[in-house]
Amino acid sequence: MPSDRESSDRARVLRDFWPTIRRVARNIPFAEDAIAAYYCAMDRETPGHVRLALIAALAYFVTPVDAMPDFLPLIGFADDASVLAAALANVRLHMKDRHRDAARRALEDEEFGEAR
Repeated sequence: MPSDRESSDRARVLRDFWPTIRRVARNIPFAEDAIAAYYCAMDRETPGHVRLALIAALAYFVTPVDAMPDFLPLIGFADDASVLAAALANVRLHMKDRHRDAARRALEDEEFGEAR
């Protein structure tokens, strides 16, 4: 059974991920990785411990006030990129082509057209 923190992180990611990524996709070089991580975390075939690691990293990404607030020019997302990169490095074997393909398709979607 998920802890309160895990449930809170998952709810935050489900609520805030897409609005956040749509707003910042053009400003962050790791947008595709973030979206692929989202798809991997939401995939029921992904092992639970992997889903937890990715959801925690994505919750950090969507939280606007963290170690380096996201509104700071150039460096605001550096900590988010580091957290996500560390999570991805630990779960790389579980990231499937279908997650990366879905991320690419999402970035090509009309909603990201102006952002990319």
